[in-house]
Amino acid sequence: MIALIGIPVAAALVYGIPAATRPAPAVSALTLEASLSDRKLTLKRDGETIKTYDVAIGAPAHPTPTGQFKIRKMVWNPAWTPPDVGWAKGSTPKSPGHPANPMKTVKIFFVEPDYYIHGTGAVETLGEAASHGCLRMDPNDAAEVALMVMENGGVTRDWDWVKGVLGLGEQRVVTVQQTAPLTIVP
Repeated sequence: MIALIGIPVAAALVYGIPAATRPAPAVSALTLEASLSDRKLTLKRDGETIKTYDVAIGAPAHPTPTGQFKIRKMVWNPAWTPPDVGWAKGSTPKSPGHPANPMKTVKIFFVEPDYYIHGTGAVETLGEAASHGCLRMDPNDAAEVALMVMENGGVTRDWDWVKGVLGLGEQRVVTVQQTAPLTIVP
């Protein structure tokens, strides 16, 4: 049984993923800003803050890159393959939905293939320099951000779609036509 926002989803009850609906025209583009010093991710529209989230940033040995990036791709219910680097030696791959999968609900790429925004099971590390360069978030917050980026990019899905993907135990890659800019500042 998988739970998202406290709602259990039984895989046996999931028969398919609903088709996308045509989004309402966006008033303006969505922008994302991450402050490494504040350890916050802020979503804005027309310069107005929509929502701010706590994030864990890269540890000193694995810093999060700064600069201007464009978000075009996300992977829902991602599998995890340990990278071939020292800190991951001895780790084993984790399938989509596996409880020990460190990616959790979604990976939102800003520098493929190495850097992304993703959920974490270690929510107690939010606000710290604890990752290997990525921006870590509460899994439900990461999913909320990904849904907003998708809608901004012309691909509208809802929480029922997310629960369906998680319930199927499979990955879903979503690529948007209209990218969402992400600025990461020190």
